[in-house]
Amino acid sequence: MKKQLDLLGYADLEIEPDVVRSEPRFWVGRLVIWNKPGVMLREIRLRPGLNIIWAPDPADRASTLNEDAIVGHGSGKTLFCRLLRYCLGEDRFAPDEQRDRIVQAFPEGRVGAEVVIDGIKWSVIRPIGTGRHHFAVKNVDLDQAANGSLTATGIEPFLDAIAANFLLDDLMRIAAGDHSRDVWLSALAWLSRDQECRFDKPLDWRSADSNSGSLVRNLSVQQLLDTLRALIRAIVPEEYALRAEIRKLENDHGKASRDINRTALEVDRIRSRLIKALHLDHEELLPGRMAVDPLRTSAKSNLARLVGVNFDADVANLDALRSETDVARKRINDLEKNLSVLKAQEPEIQSLIRRIEGELPAVSASAYNSKHLICPICEVPVDRTLAEGCKLSHKLPNLTEIRERLANLQKEQAQEQNRLRKNHSEQTRITRALKPAREHADILHKRLRTTEHARDTRVEDWFKARQLIDDVERLNHLLNEQEQAQVCASAIGEEIETKRGRAEAFRDAQGNVFNKLSRFFNAIIREVVGTDATGTISLDGNGLRSSVELGGERTTAAIESLKVIAFDLAVMCMSIEGRTHLPAFLIHDSPREADLGLSVYQRLFYFTYNLETATTQPLFQYIVTTTTSPPDELRKEPWLSETLGGVAAERLMKRDL
Repeated sequence: MKKQLDLLGYADLEIEPDVVRSEPRFWVGRLVIWNKPGVMLREIRLRPGLNIIWAPDPADRASTLNEDAIVGHGSGKTLFCRLLRYCLGEDRFAPDEQRDRIVQAFPEGRVGAEVVIDGIKWSVIRPIGTGRHHFAVKNVDLDQAANGSLTATGIEPFLDAIAANFLLDDLMRIAAGDHSRDVWLSALAWLSRDQECRFDKPLDWRSADSNSGSLVRNLSVQQLLDTLRALIRAIVPEEYALRAEIRKLENDHGKASRDINRTALEVDRIRSRLIKALHLDHEELLPGRMAVDPLRTSAKSNLARLVGVNFDADVANLDALRSETDVARKRINDLEKNLSVLKAQEPEIQSLIRRIEGELPAVSASAYNSKHLICPICEVPVDRTLAEGCKLSHKLPNLTEIRERLANLQKEQAQEQNRLRKNHSEQTRITRALKPAREHADILHKRLRTTEHARDTRVEDWFKARQLIDDVERLNHLLNEQEQAQVCASAIGEEIETKRGRAEAFRDAQGNVFNKLSRFFNAIIREVVGTDATGTISLDGNGLRSSVELGGERTTAAIESLKVIAFDLAVMCMSIEGRTHLPAFLIHDSPREADLGLSVYQRLFYFTYNLETATTQPLFQYIVTTTTSPPDELRKEPWLSETLGGVAAERLMKRDL
């Protein structure tokens, strides 16, 4: 039989447990799986100290291999850990696909655990089938709780009891979460790492591949580190608040620095523009605000010179010139309007003349015929008819009216012809007057444009000169702002340094925690690797750091996983002494990773076995699942809690899922 290592002989491992206690503050007595209410499928009893769940490799079951041998992988070790985590408060007990198969196989299935918290027994029962009722009652045996007709309580009373007993309420300002129950679930994620995390890093607690739904999956590395430090009492709320103040100050300092840089760019831009516009020598100007007065003087001199400049255009008589131009333009408009009216009247007059000329022949003929009138009926001269009498008609033409009509037409013809001549004459006169009027208006318009351009140029130059003075004042204002911002940034920087000093003092005050943790870590490394090895744990600006040295620092994959295991065990040692907010409780699911040597792996079992002898009764509970064989001495009760296998009857759920 392999000789057990006497770990407690090492001087660098000094555990100071509470001698008054006779059991761990937190431990699981048993885990029970029910096929349905009243029908137990499996019961696994656990104890304080080391508990091994073994799914042996076929080579460990017999001296020779055979073709029918089935490996221990897939026997239910991880499901056991997940069910235990489920009873301790986690929301899910398996990935979605596996959970669906379990629900189909055990629609009325339940899982329960007896948990002791500071000597008080709690029975927790939760559904793994289609049920929805959860129970958590204290001072009641698990069998009684399972067989009784209890009212569903949810598991919140159980979680609240854990939070109260381990003072998790005190960590709410530091650890992530909205409730002390969330702090416990974060702690549980650490105390029962996902097997999928492969024991790769100290802060890797939950893997996305496990579908656990744990809130720690959403935490940053800094939040995880803060939670870890809070749980091991390596950070106090005052330090956490101080760090928040420092972060705010750093943000303010960064904003002030960015504002200073932007202001500096604007100062350089305005300064360069002023130097160019005022035709100054860049090298002759002093830096900063000392250049403001010379620039201001030069800008004012430039404006004074501009005010004294004379222009050819009479800018002062601009209004009179604009009025004269408007009069000339109006005269042209009036002439053009009159000409248009005359041209529009001409067709009308010509039409009237043509009408009169058309009527005159008929009226003239009527006047002639009225003197030598022949009766249209009997063709007898009217005079004879008048002398002898006419038997047919007594009505004769009115010679006076015909003559008056002829005279009127002739008069109207003369008037319209005279009107037409006047129209032509007026058109000729207006047409002759338009040419000089337009020429005069064009001259006035050009003079007006020239004068306005001169005025605009003068005003634009004046405004440019005035803008240079405004730019100098803007430069002066920006330089003042820059100086004030620099003073403010300096004050913030000094305050940051002061608060960093206080934060450093807090870290130094909490340094004993990491010193103690590092001593335990070193002892474990020396135990499992060899007395020539050393291990350290430290916290610096880059975060949590662990190292193992054996003829130089070792960083193989096996050593990395060993460091995580040793780190967890070191924290458990601190919890035994009551130095943390954590129970001295740990679940490791198949912790042998990479090429971790069998001898090193077995020494980890010896370490926890020897840790049991530190007190009369073990004050911790370490549950480990393994496919690799544990040491011969520990492959029996009370350390070997359950043996699982790869065949259906030996699996955790006693069937293939």
